[in-house]
Amino acid sequence: MTDSPHLLDELRPVAFGIAYRMLGSVSEAEDIVQEALLRVHQALDGGEEIASPRAFVATVTTRLAINELRSARARREQYVGEWLPEPIITDGHDDPAVHAETADSLSLALLVLLAALSPEQRAVLLLHDVFDYPYDEIAAIVGKKEDNVRQIAVRARRHVAARRPRFRTTHQQREALARQFIAAVEHGDVGGLEGLLAHDVELTGDGGGKVPALTRPVRGRTRVARTLIAWTRAATRVPGIAMRPAEVNGDPGVLVLDSAQRLISVWALDSSGSEVVGVRSIVNPDKLAHLGPVADYDSLLRSMR
Repeated sequence: MTDSPHLLDELRPVAFGIAYRMLGSVSEAEDIVQEALLRVHQALDGGEEIASPRAFVATVTTRLAINELRSARARREQYVGEWLPEPIITDGHDDPAVHAETADSLSLALLVLLAALSPEQRAVLLLHDVFDYPYDEIAAIVGKKEDNVRQIAVRARRHVAARRPRFRTTHQQREALARQFIAAVEHGDVGGLEGLLAHDVELTGDGGGKVPALTRPVRGRTRVARTLIAWTRAATRVPGIAMRPAEVNGDPGVLVLDSAQRLISVWALDSSGSEVVGVRSIVNPDKLAHLGPVADYDSLLRSMR
């Protein structure tokens, strides 16, 4: 007899890894995972023979995620400002980060690129390129012929490859770059910060209409540097605000905290070579709540004034 609770514990990271990358949302992914594991449990409880529980849960999770993306399309089209994925902190061992397998495919930059693909393109690319499923199994999961799945993968891969940075950096290089970035921002060193940014660097903010944020991306090293320094100078009017380095979705990042160690925002840095090519700032409190206590933004704004 199958040890069902133990099996479900083993399958949870598989389901979460797929669902989170598909949806870019921790809360939505957790809902999908719960439903997928419930279906596994019901199948086993009903005496169904499951040759490969991992393949079974991957199939159920992918199909549920595709359905969720289709139903969420209208909501995301009406989203206020730029939409960014919910961040996860990957330098610890707390849920849900520990469950998102293969952290090198977790970056917010990649998740943003995936969000531009159709649900089927996203599923095919992730299952094949990240989770190593063969095309015949993927075809069965998404309900298409194998030749069609291969064509979908080629188109999706081309879209992502055309927009990813050309030069990847080592973990140590990214950490060093992040330390220099934080130091320049904290000291108000515009010139030093500009020296760390690519000429076409892009700063994106996501407030979701809940708190003030950039309504559209800011581009160019001078504009981005001045914007980040201005944010930091405004924040220093409130006693106790601090910036702490963290690994965000497998990449260097920054946690901005208030005096009570409540989260104000998460910055994720995307680098290429020795330069920062993208900064993504998530301040939407709904997208930060899974990480811990969130600051009272209205109170912070009153303090800044």
